[in-house]
Amino acid sequence: MPCPFVSRPAGPSAISRRGFNASIAAFVLTGANRAAAAIEVDLQLVLAVDASGSVSQRRFELQKQGYAAAFRNPRVLKAISSLMTQSIAVTMLQWTGPRLQVHVVPWTQVKDEATANAFAAAIERVPRQLFGGGTSISGAIDYSRLILLQSPFTASRRVIDISGDGANNIGRPVRFARDEAVRDGITINGLPILAVEPDLDTYYFENVIGGPGAVMVPAENYESFAEAILKKLIIEIAADDRRAATAPLP
Repeated sequence: MPCPFVSRPAGPSAISRRGFNASIAAFVLTGANRAAAAIEVDLQLVLAVDASGSVSQRRFELQKQGYAAAFRNPRVLKAISSLMTQSIAVTMLQWTGPRLQVHVVPWTQVKDEATANAFAAAIERVPRQLFGGGTSISGAIDYSRLILLQSPFTASRRVIDISGDGANNIGRPVRFARDEAVRDGITINGLPILAVEPDLDTYYFENVIGGPGAVMVPAENYESFAEAILKKLIIEIAADDRRAATAPLP
């Protein structure tokens, strides 16, 4: 039976990808210019949603519904209100293959019920835009790093939240992408869905999650995804308050 909550650190790797680093460099000047006018929040969070071939349309909709319901949950709003700035910045992408990612919901500041509901509604409105191309978790991490560089917000914590139902099977090794992100000060959290690969939580623990306070919350199946993502969001937001983060769900 999978562990309901796991946290771990991960050290950086000396291996980097020349092409990706060149892409990162292309955004440095733009990012520096934006920094002066950036809006301060406590957390920048990238939600990376699996849209690979193993995810049927019904399963994809269950993911969307789970995310939307979580942002409407009073416990998520309570966690946000406990932060120093009482706000977070969130965005969403869909991912499959190494170069198949779509940024579907733009950066949004969530600070109260109205903005949380607006973000939830934006998730519900976005149709699925990818339908296969392999499962490249490394590609999702690399693309998420670029999105973080383009964020109009600034925060002491930057988190990439990977949800998926399979191991990395195309593109560069996921550990390389993870370790480069960790070296940049980014935390990668995971929500493995065990419907297809029952031991995927072990794979995520060893290969995907990493960085300060990294956590993994597995879902037994797509039907339990909503509960898992709610728990993980609260943990991510209330990272400095473990009692609030690990309290039982109502």
